Amino acid sequence: MTFTLTSRAFTEGGRLPDAQVFDGMGYRGGNISPPLAWSGAPVGTRSFVVTLYDPDAPTGSGWWHWVVVNIPATVTSLPAGAGSGDADLPEGASMTRTDFGGNAYGGAAPPPGPAHRYIFTVHALDTETLTLPSDASGAMVGFFVHSHSLGSASLTAVFGKDG
Repeated sequence: MTFTLTSRAFTEGGRLPDAQVFDGMGYRGGNISPPLAWSGAPVGTRSFVVTLYDPDAPTGSGWWHWVVVNIPATVTSLPAGAGSGDADLPEGASMTRTDFGGNAYGGAAPPPGPAHRYIFTVHALDTETLTLPSDASGAMVGFFVHSHSLGSASLTAVFGKDG
């Protein structure tokens, strides 16, 4: 079975809905994390990490919009708003710091110009828990994720505004 990630809010390569756009930085979006569901996790999966990353941000290192760690292996979805405080995260799961500076979902907010790619990824890990500080950056989480990865599945949406 193939490891896949889907959302009821958008399809692969589709436009990120306004509900998932940041409310600030020149945008008036809903800033609500989308519903996500995954299936086909690799054998031996003991937990999941979900990330949202914009590789097109003009920073030289991209932009981490959302990082959820320690999702139990029995969980196969996150409801809309789980990263925005509008719905609960699974027991044991937590969010680490994003490039917005907080521990919550931050929606799309690209500068004027070409559309950016927003890559949602679920990582299957061989460990139940990543022991990280609450202010761990996306890069730090990525380091530990890649040390324990059994596989990943991604779903990419695009969003932008012209000059």
